[in-house]
Amino acid sequence: MQKSLSILLTFLFMHSFQLHAEDDWGATGHRTVGEIASHYLTSKTKRKIRKLLNKQSLGLVSTHADEIKSDKRYDKFSTWHYINMPMEADYDVSKQHPEGDLVSAIAFCKSVILDKNASDDDKAFYLKLLIHFIGDLHQPLHVALEEDRGGNDFKLQWFYNDTNLHSVWDSKMIDDYGMGYLELANNEDYLTKDDIQELQKGTVIDWVNDTHKLTRDVYANVKPGDNLRYEYSYKYMNVARKQIQIAGVRLAKILNELF
Repeated sequence: MQKSLSILLTFLFMHSFQLHAEDDWGATGHRTVGEIASHYLTSKTKRKIRKLLNKQSLGLVSTHADEIKSDKRYDKFSTWHYINMPMEADYDVSKQHPEGDLVSAIAFCKSVILDKNASDDDKAFYLKLLIHFIGDLHQPLHVALEEDRGGNDFKLQWFYNDTNLHSVWDSKMIDDYGMGYLELANNEDYLTKDDIQELQKGTVIDWVNDTHKLTRDVYANVKPGDNLRYEYSYKYMNVARKQIQIAGVRLAKILNELF
């Protein structure tokens, strides 16, 4: 009886995690962002983060913000994972969520990490959230429409299976690509120093607006009920990989400035 109960609880935990893990890039995408960021950190930054995270990697902690969704104590962070924006609007003229969004969430996380009076536990917690939110910011369906909940209500098929546009970009396209996060990170596109500096220019709001341009393209090239297959992956998988790489490069910039 005890063994059966243990197996049941394990199954329920894993099922709950899977339901929540599909809310953004998915575990593979977020871990890739974290791993790529680690390629661009200074030695000083690596040393300080390693101490704060008790030697855990950026890739490992990058999914923490999704994992805590199963705990009602963290419900206040639910709106921090996305931004609702009309299709043709930039962030500054969009209606901001009263409980916070990606932009305000990132600013808050940075403020805690910089607070000399904050405990190491709090700094570590908000560092984990920050790593995750920079990844979310570069997922085009996290900077999308309120009316379809960022593509969650945009119903279509992925290889004949019912799903939605948000899930295609979160995980289905990446998971079907067949590479783990270390493989994806180690096969990132080559960037020159000038490329890196160009990608790291601007503010968080500038980056939101950059992502929203891709959001418009995504919506313009799909219809509800479409059956997306190899052609869609051929067109957009490299776009998704590039967004993940850009997120990692920009995350590294933020972390180097903070530490």
